[in-house]
Amino acid sequence: MIVAVGIDVVLVDRFARALARTPLLADRLFTEAERYTAAGNPRSPESMAARFAAKEAVAKALGAPGGLSWHDCEIVADPDGRPWLTVSGTVATAATERGINRWHLSLSHDGGIASAVVVAER
Repeated sequence: MIVAVGIDVVLVDRFARALARTPLLADRLFTEAERYTAAGNPRSPESMAARFAAKEAVAKALGAPGGLSWHDCEIVADPDGRPWLTVSGTVATAATERGINRWHLSLSHDGGIASAVVVAER
């Protein structure tokens, strides 16, 4: 059963400027696995913005509770490149409290906008 849906959009240029202006921001928002591809290359600004949108969408699906840690929601890719998310710590606790035990994720970026949709299931 679907418990909640979260969606978020991010302007790629604005997000890229924020990362350039505040170098430690990427470390605060993303795990190492999120910042780099499987080949060890830095992810594109579009990919990073989409991952940030996904984290925001997860928070919205949870009802935007306070105290969530950015690193407790990780967006990774399977061997085929399909994105999926894992939750731990503060995000896992909030999900458990709401009976959420399965997530669905879709990322997109085009025309300078990155977006993410998250579906939370029980």
